[in-house]
Amino acid sequence: MADVILYLVNRKSFSSMLNFTVSEIINQIENKQFSTKRPEMIYDFYRDFDVDIEGEILDLFDKNESNLEINNKISNLNSDSKNDLILLLAKWSSVAQWSCWDARLFLYLEPYLEKNVKNVDEFLEPELWHNFHHQMSIFDQRSFTESVVLDWMNRREKLGESMEPSEDPKILPTMNSHNELSKLLFNFIKKSSHPELELMIGRDYLDSESWYLGRNKISNF
Repeated sequence: MADVILYLVNRKSFSSMLNFTVSEIINQIENKQFSTKRPEMIYDFYRDFDVDIEGEILDLFDKNESNLEINNKISNLNSDSKNDLILLLAKWSSVAQWSCWDARLFLYLEPYLEKNVKNVDEFLEPELWHNFHHQMSIFDQRSFTESVVLDWMNRREKLGESMEPSEDPKILPTMNSHNELSKLLFNFIKKSSHPELELMIGRDYLDSESWYLGRNKISNF
């Protein structure tokens, strides 16, 4: 199973990143100034570490040095590595991240959508998340989280699985995991409506050009 990964990207920060040249980014990273350009993270969430993204950016530049015009703005690059770089800069411009096994999303999302989800690839579509956000308007955090956990319990019982911790030591850790993940998902989706933020959707091992930022694929930037 692969993780579906969501980011909330600060529009202003991302736009400013695209106006940097390759040489400007390299200089700022090497001079320890790049981290000052990163927007503040939203409390209770996590995101990729500064040093990890900086390392990936420099590694990308090193591997594609002969194909990159270092004085060109990122938005004007004509290179095979452009999509990878734009994805990294979008991650850099994020203020929150949420991830989950794609199979678990059937439990967290499908009961609240207007149609059934046929396969996990649908979880990468912006329209599905837009509809989910709309459906969440009738819930508060507690009622949503409780409904997710109750649904999970009902599904286990229909499969004849025990709900007794003494019979299955994984029951309580799994219940706590569903409770925490669904709580964070609810808060994350609520924050995605902020006008300064854009939802980015992707998955482990997904090519950079296939990630969505807002309604557009990374390859369209």
